[in-house]
Formats: sequence, structure tokens, C-alpha cells
Amino acid sequence: MEPGYSTRTGFVNDRGQVVIRCTDKKGTDHMQKIYQMACSECGNVYGANGSDTHLRKCPICQGGADGLEY
Repeated sequence: MEPGYSTRTGFVNDRGQVVIRCTDKKGTDHMQKIYQMACSECGNVYGANGSDTHLRKCPICQGGADGLEY
């Protein structure tokens, strides 16, 4: 896979979490932006660092970490 594939709009990780868009807000990880994510199971929408999109779990139905404000 090529670099940046997991931050592209529409990317779906193995846990069913979908990248909606990149925001202009700084993330909590080094040099990261916050991405708006959505759970394909329950519809929850939350923010995540770009470096985490490939492995994120939904904070509501999968016991993942709390989402970031976006």
C-alpha cells in the first residue's frame, strides 16, 4: 500500500471505521491532524489522529479510546 492510504476520505479500517475528512485542527500525536471518523456499525462520529485511523475502534460500540474534538 502506498503512504497515506489510511487517511484518505472513504478509507475503511478492519474494524469498520470510516475516514470522513481531515480537519484543520492539530492532533495530539506529533505533527498529526485530527480526522473525522464514523463507525459503520453504530454511526458514532468522532475525531482521531491521522496516525491512528488504520487501527481505531469505535469509542461507543467497540471499546475504543475516547474520540478527539474536531
